[in-house]
Amino acid sequence: MRYVYSDIIQFRGSHYDFGYMQGELLKNSPILENRKKQWSANKRNFHVDEKIVVDTMKRFSPAIMEEINGLADSLAMNTKQALIEFGGYYLEYGRSGCSTFSGENFLIRNYDNDPITYEGRYVAYQPTDGGYATIGPTMQITGRTDGLNEKGLALGYNFVHRKKSDDGFVCNMIGRIVLENCANTKEAIDLLQEVPHRHSFNYILLDHSGESTVVECSPRKVTSRKSNACTNHFEVLTDENRYRMDDSIKRMESMQKQESDITDGYKAFRMMNDINGEVFSTKYGAWAGTIHTTGYFPKELKAWLSLGGDRPPYIVNFNEWLQGKNLHATKVKGELYSHSIFVNMERL
Repeated sequence: MRYVYSDIIQFRGSHYDFGYMQGELLKNSPILENRKKQWSANKRNFHVDEKIVVDTMKRFSPAIMEEINGLADSLAMNTKQALIEFGGYYLEYGRSGCSTFSGENFLIRNYDNDPITYEGRYVAYQPTDGGYATIGPTMQITGRTDGLNEKGLALGYNFVHRKKSDDGFVCNMIGRIVLENCANTKEAIDLLQEVPHRHSFNYILLDHSGESTVVECSPRKVTSRKSNACTNHFEVLTDENRYRMDDSIKRMESMQKQESDITDGYKAFRMMNDINGEVFSTKYGAWAGTIHTTGYFPKELKAWLSLGGDRPPYIVNFNEWLQGKNLHATKVKGELYSHSIFVNMERL
């Protein structure tokens, strides 16, 4: 059992200033040093055409490009270096699990991966220069693993495969772009159909309408369907699926079997976060252990987070935060049945 934590970061201001502030925090953090060691064997994936990436980022979310510029200036990086570190374009994404279950008023998600890949950053950001305020865990600093925005749009994503990858954004940056620029599910679907996808993922959306939508996205095709449960395989774009889907199907069937007993968000959270249940995973060494369980409530504008299993959630009243009430906690703490810790905790 290992003790872990996520740092809580909150900021109100321009994207450039937000990027600069994060760069100052990263100077005193082991995250970038650790990630450089982890990525050393994958330099072949770090070739980017600066003009293409900048033009693409400016097309879909120019404000986030300003955040990257702020990070670059704070950390004394040139633009190309900053795009490799924070741009979410071209870089490979490790295989992972992940399960998502939603009801009319909630979206609950298990993020499954190896803890050594986890940044341990939980961020609430309210921009003053355009874009919606968001809250959620980060990936690659600027990206999000899942989250909620001020309009009540919640999003999560589940890995499907990396075969036949193409030029495009990786999942975490796509999640950030959607949350910051889309007010509802329809706008999110339209954007997901337009944005270039590096890999194949399910994106799960829930807004004020109470109807959950799964958008199946590959570099070749995008389609959507109504569903309140999702794991790591496509149900429409089936020719895109991996050969082995046993674990993904098992988790899906488990959620569907328990669906009639899930009457509220708390029961759904417990179904997903119960270590002895059928959805939570402790397969950390296989890139498939549950690191966090998040809950998003679009109508209440509340966000939940727990690290590890059998834990009560840390609850954020995002609506109050939007009105100027700061979060008093500085960390969310948890425990994992893993030998690894998060990259924000100590140098590898």
